Amino acid sequence: MSRPRKPGPGRQKPEPLKKGPPKSLPEELAHDAVAHEKPASGDRVEMVFRVRLPKPAAEALTAWAVREEKNLVTLVAEILGAAVRTRPP
Repeated sequence: MSRPRKPGPGRQKPEPLKKGPPKSLPEELAHDAVAHEKPASGDRVEMVFRVRLPKPAAEALTAWAVREEKNLVTLVAEILGAAVRTRPP
């Protein structure tokens, strides 16, 4: 196995690869990604997440769901939906 040679006198470094066309907008990339998710009822998709939370945060979210008489998954979906609606573009 040979080592790559360092540029010496009279040798030039190879030119860096040219970048391709500009990347799509984040919204376009997100649209394409969500298109592959499992459809759910209405205009919804099913997305599966696994999150790691500090135990106190998990307990607080669970207590919140119990107080609201909601399923934890429903509560988290509502929180995420609200965060998207209130976030500036």
